[in-house]
Amino acid sequence: MGKIIYGSEVSSELREELRLEAEHLKQEGKRIPKLAVILAGDNPASLSYVKGKAKACEAAGILEETFHLDGSVSQKELEDLIHQCNENAEIDGILLQLPLPAGLDENHAIEQISPHKDVDGLHPLNFGKVHLGIPAFVPCTPLGIMELLKRMGCDCDGKNAVVVGRSKLVGEPAARLLLNANATVTICHSHTKNLKEICRNADILIAAVGKPRFFNHEYVKEGAYVIDVGINRLADGRLTGDVDFEDVKDLCAAITPVPKGVGPMTITMLLENTMKAYREAVNESGGL
Repeated sequence: MGKIIYGSEVSSELREELRLEAEHLKQEGKRIPKLAVILAGDNPASLSYVKGKAKACEAAGILEETFHLDGSVSQKELEDLIHQCNENAEIDGILLQLPLPAGLDENHAIEQISPHKDVDGLHPLNFGKVHLGIPAFVPCTPLGIMELLKRMGCDCDGKNAVVVGRSKLVGEPAARLLLNANATVTICHSHTKNLKEICRNADILIAAVGKPRFFNHEYVKEGAYVIDVGINRLADGRLTGDVDFEDVKDLCAAITPVPKGVGPMTITMLLENTMKAYREAVNESGGL
């Protein structure tokens, strides 16, 4: 059987490190890092995500403030709030919970977030820097993927990496990070031909298509490192990934499960980015 890497365990370790750092800052009488979460409307999934992020911040010793706007909020009101958070020196990171209510332009709203506080890594400036290999805030899920590959003991240099899925939140930035790590990268999507053949040649397989148990042993090369980004709910309520875990686990060098795989890493990387934004703000100001 391949090594099973639980993102939940890695997350616990990283969050404890963050908690100790925040506690040290508190003991020294310094300002504590703070995340601002902006939520518009009452989307049940968004409410749940925001609650989870607030809980994670509290556990890591990071301050969090949620700005909950009515679903009828105007674009100007939303962006005025973003600008206020940009100007607030007590706020290190800003997260705009997506999706926004109908009628709001999320791309324009994201552009209003200061790139220095863009802990979700979605501002065009940060997105562009990542693609140029320049240090920047990286979207949280791809950042978590790279941390998991590191914990697997996977040296990406020279390996064939296949990313199945080309979303701007996961697929594209994950492919870029792998390329920056000197992997040879192929991005596959719904129009890709010979998908099985391409995946079978992958030393690293990133599955992010949103199809439950789509990738079975016919898609996986023996000794591959497999990261399952998919989170799919079955008819019986159980969660499963895009990879048929039971069918491929014995083939892999290492694999992430679902649940307790990539999911917990996403919020943890948000916390890491918030602490990074804090450190950069401290350096910029000469100490806080």
